[in-house]
Amino acid sequence: MSIVDIAWLMLGGSLSGFLAGLLGIGGGVILVPLMILIFGRLGFNENILMHMAIATGMASVLFTTSSAVMAHQKRGNINWKLVIALSPGLVLGAVVGGGKFFDVINGAWLSLGFSIFMLYSSTQMILNRSPHAARALPGTFGLFAFGVLTGVIASLLGAGGAFITVPFMIWCNIKPHNAMANSSGLGFPIAASSTLGYIYGGWGNASLPEYSLGYVYVPALLCIVITSMLAAPLGARVVSKLEAPRLKRIFGFTLFLVALFMLNESRKAFGY
Repeated sequence: MSIVDIAWLMLGGSLSGFLAGLLGIGGGVILVPLMILIFGRLGFNENILMHMAIATGMASVLFTTSSAVMAHQKRGNINWKLVIALSPGLVLGAVVGGGKFFDVINGAWLSLGFSIFMLYSSTQMILNRSPHAARALPGTFGLFAFGVLTGVIASLLGAGGAFITVPFMIWCNIKPHNAMANSSGLGFPIAASSTLGYIYGGWGNASLPEYSLGYVYVPALLCIVITSMLAAPLGARVVSKLEAPRLKRIFGFTLFLVALFMLNESRKAFGY
């Protein structure tokens, strides 16, 4: 990688870390588009480029969310009972999605799926729709089933799951500040399980470049982690000062911009 590539990755790491602390976004939704551009410049095989961008972005979430969680915990914003209740399903889903299932899916379809979910989530946040006052979180089985679905989707798309878990928690009448803090806590089990799956799924692939650990490109990961872990606590400090409607709209517009980029990447991958 050139100095320019390293600088862009470190800048992307700073932004993803800040957003992880601010919005509970693990960083994948920001880093995946950036790494697609950089990996393309580096001449990586087009058949695995999307897979590597997703896997490396998710691996970075493992570190970034750790920093964000510690910052949110100091402010008492995380509901650990909810995080623990959702984690078993998240882990199971992430292992399934991040393993061989991820390995066989075409990169163009991954891009399309990524963009569709981003568009849906962003619309819900931007419109600031208020949930029904009586709505609450589902029971144990409902949380487990939701966790499995979220884990599969998040691992396939390389995101920490905030684009699903935050709208879901807000829909269940959890305050936005707490929903985004909880999402940081949920990002860790998703990232850990998915990363193991990416390593296993890509192991021995002859198309992978040097210094890859499965689909995870280690040099890019190191550049990102250096700055993302420093920026996450700053985002956690800022979030407590923002009003809920503004926080939701910031979340929504961030996802919307990423969705447009990924939709265009999907179009190019399908040859249109």
